[in-house]
Formats: sequence, C-alpha cells, structure tokens
Amino acid sequence: MADKMQEIQKRVAEQREDIIEFLREIVAIPSMESQIGEVGERVQAEMRKLGFDEVRFDKMGNTVGRIGNGEKIIVYDSHIDTVGVGDPASWGWDPFKGKIEDGIFYARGACDEKASTPGMIYGLALARDLGLLDGWTAYYFGNMEEWCDGIAPNTFVEVDPKVKPDFVVIGEPTKMLTYRGHKGRLEMKITAKGKSAHAASNHLGDNAIYKLLPVIAGIRDLEPQLGDHEFLGHGKITVSDMHVKTPSINAVPDEAIIFIDRRMTFGETKEQVKAQIEALIPAEFKDSVKLEELFYDEPSYTGFVFPVDKYFPAWALDEDHALVQAGQKARELIGLPAAPSGKWNFSTNGIYWAGKAGIPSIGFGPGDEETAHTVNDSVSLEDMVKATEFYAILPSLIVG
Repeated sequence: MADKMQEIQKRVAEQREDIIEFLREIVAIPSMESQIGEVGERVQAEMRKLGFDEVRFDKMGNTVGRIGNGEKIIVYDSHIDTVGVGDPASWGWDPFKGKIEDGIFYARGACDEKASTPGMIYGLALARDLGLLDGWTAYYFGNMEEWCDGIAPNTFVEVDPKVKPDFVVIGEPTKMLTYRGHKGRLEMKITAKGKSAHAASNHLGDNAIYKLLPVIAGIRDLEPQLGDHEFLGHGKITVSDMHVKTPSINAVPDEAIIFIDRRMTFGETKEQVKAQIEALIPAEFKDSVKLEELFYDEPSYTGFVFPVDKYFPAWALDEDHALVQAGQKARELIGLPAAPSGKWNFSTNGIYWAGKAGIPSIGFGPGDEETAHTVNDSVSLEDMVKATEFYAILPSLIVG
C-alpha cells in the first residue's frame, strides 16, 4: 500500500496543472438555478479523456460517469450547480474567472462545490490505472443540489441508472476532514388569509400580516426548546422568507405567507416539529392560518419532473463504521494530520443517500463551508489537488 500511495502522489503531482486548469474551466461556466447542461458537457469531456467506461447525462440532466463492473458499488457525489452571484457589484473580481491569491482560488462554486469534481474524476482514473478498483463499479455523479437536497441521488437509485450503491462519498467542503453526518431539515410554509379593504378604511378589512405576527414571534423564541444531540448538536429554526398578496400598497393585505427552515437533530420527528409550529398559531386564527409542508415538483432543465416532499432526515454514521475508518486511514496515508471525524452544519445529498436510503456515506472535500454562498467562495488549490490522492486510495481501504 505504501508503494501504491507513493505512485498515486507521483502521478497527482504530474497532473497538478491539468487538475487546476480543469477546476478553473468548470468554475468559469455558470451553472446557476440548476442549469448544469453546459458544465456537465465539460465534465464529461474530461471523463472521456481519462477513459471512463461510460459517460452520459441521466434523464434529469445530471452527469454520470462509470468505471468498472465489479460487484461492489461506490458513488462519488459532487453537485455542479451553484447559487447565483447576487449583486455583481459586491464582488471585487469576476465571480466566474475568479482570482488566485496566496494559493487560494476565489470564484463562485470554488468551495461549494466544484472543487471536489477534479479530484474525484482524476482520483477514480488513477485508482483504475493502479489496480485499486478491482472488484468495484465506481461512479462519478455530477448533479444538481442547490434547490432541493437529495432529489438527484433519489433519481439515481429509483429512476436512472437505478443503482443502489454500497457506499457514497460526498464532496461538499469538509476542510479535508472526514465527515459522517449532519442535521436534517423540514421546510414549511404558513399561509394566513385575511380580507382586503382600502387602507383608508382599514377597519373594514382583516390584515393577513397581523395574524402571522404572534407566529413569527413564537418561532423567534422557540429555538431554546428544540432538541439537542451530542454529535449533531441543537435544532435550529428560522423564518426564511415572506410573501404578501395585496391589491395595492394602499390596501389591507388579504394573504401573507411565511417560509420556515427547521433544522432537525436526532430525536426530533417530523410530526413533533409540525406540532410545535401548530401550537404557535393562536386559537382564534386556526381557521384562517394554515401550516403546510413544502413540496418540490419543479422540472429540471431537461423537463424531467420528480416530485418529492421537502423533508430531509438527520443522519450520522458511527465513528467505528468501516467507511468512516477507511476515510480516516486515507487521510493518514496522504499525509494529513490526525483529526476526529466531523459533521456539516449545512445540508447535503446525504439526506437521501444515508438519511432516506440507508446507504453508508461520508464526506470529504476541500474548502470550508463558511465561505459557501458568499463573495469569498474559495478553496485552497493545494488542498484541491491533494484531495485527488484521497479519492484514489479510498476504495482499496474499505473493508466489508
């Protein structure tokens, strides 16, 4: 294994500039609002260059690349869509061309999450070339995730290619640590109905906004009462958006909607979470204020529709699980300092792979999630290249 590791590091060093240039090229292709067709084509071109056995789009428009036909199946999951850039004036550089400063590459998607794609693709090709994928079928899965966590892996297992892997590695940023879980999430909305009237005669109306004020205050004050877990941490809740319908700005609104993001830790059920919110609605408003779970049925850019509810379970693997241990061993072999396994604060496709489908999953990727979705979206190029070594050696270390 020491000889294999030495050879991996030698070859990664030889391919360093190709790996970096590949990242810069895929970051330069905008892939916001799940429009991943063009960046998927560029990713597929790299997989074909490296000799993947199968390279294609799935029905949803995600990119699928396969090496091998072994009995054991591993998927490397990296979402290649990004959030938007927001106000362009808030960036000190072109968010797609980016800039390199002190070895750090700043650009939209550099951290979240295009930086794991080059390492995964080059790592799998290296593992094949060095005989480290014998007995495996390995997939690279470049997907859309920003608008609905887990929908892409759900289609991977149930629609196309209808494969349930034995193990999954998620490339979301982990600061080069092995991550083994994160909180779940339930997205909800509360709709208040009122009665419109001219603002000059507001006594004739029934203001829908006012009905939500006690609910909003209750949500603001609810967090200390939420569940806690020694590994995943404390539950979270936030009013994340508000929409109001009114005939004009000179009228009493007849409808108001708030959207709620509820981060769930272990020990909290969907039913309990909904009951907590229901209890915040005053009794006199029960007939006109309604709580609903959110549902995702937006078509992908290919027109494919896969309806799912926006409930995402919490998940975590035990520290001594074979996949976690393999991740820790891989970190050791590539020369990273020993560190405990960790968890994400945000949500990933792990909510489907591990949370819903029960597939053992870990995370490993360059970058720090705190820069995600910000104008400082960034990654260390040294770490980005180094991650290739991890992805190459990992399959050969998984026992069981």
